[in-house]
Amino acid sequence: MKHGKNYNESVKALDLTKAYESNEAMDAVIASAKAKFDETVELHVRLGVDPRQADQQVRGTVVLPNGTGRKVKVLVIAKGEKADIAAKAGADIVGAEEIIAKILNENYLDFDVVITSPDMMGQMGRVARILGPKGLMPSPKSGTVTTDVEKAIKDTKAGKVEYRVDKTAIVHCPIGKKSFGAEKLLENFNALMEAIVKAKPSAAKGTYVKSVYVAATMGPGIKVNYRA
Repeated sequence: MKHGKNYNESVKALDLTKAYESNEAMDAVIASAKAKFDETVELHVRLGVDPRQADQQVRGTVVLPNGTGRKVKVLVIAKGEKADIAAKAGADIVGAEEIIAKILNENYLDFDVVITSPDMMGQMGRVARILGPKGLMPSPKSGTVTTDVEKAIKDTKAGKVEYRVDKTAIVHCPIGKKSFGAEKLLENFNALMEAIVKAKPSAAKGTYVKSVYVAATMGPGIKVNYRA
């Protein structure tokens, strides 16, 4: 694979044989982000689990102390009082059957997160095949199916992220933007890593956190010396 000039310069400035301490890694990832836009910094964690086993799934949510730096468009599917609460709490779009029909018939997907009240989940099954593959289907585990829609909206807007292990046993998750600076990125990194470590399945054996990397959108992966 061919890489651009900025990427190659970033690689030359790194010691690829080294596992950086977490504070050093944040400085290094900022230095490697040479694009003209405010690059997202992502965390990539390889875990010692078998994602094919139901009792070794790793999934959860955490509110990053400094947010993600991303404006999130929230859709709330609810009726009556819950819909009124959602509108007042800052939901970008609020609706019920008419929104479900729009998703189903028009492939409407102009939102980043879907939150719904439990009474609407029976109807949400109609759009599961559309929302599911895009990671937009609400679920109790991610806190997006809830009676407390106000808290769910506020947490999402404040920087709540969902982490989940993929089929290759890796968790990929954003921890902020280059513009955050090293201190805020480190706070977010620590919060997310703490949540992932706490989510260790009891069925997982051996080393749980196998490797940790951080990378900017257009930059190389930087290995982190993480000790749980």
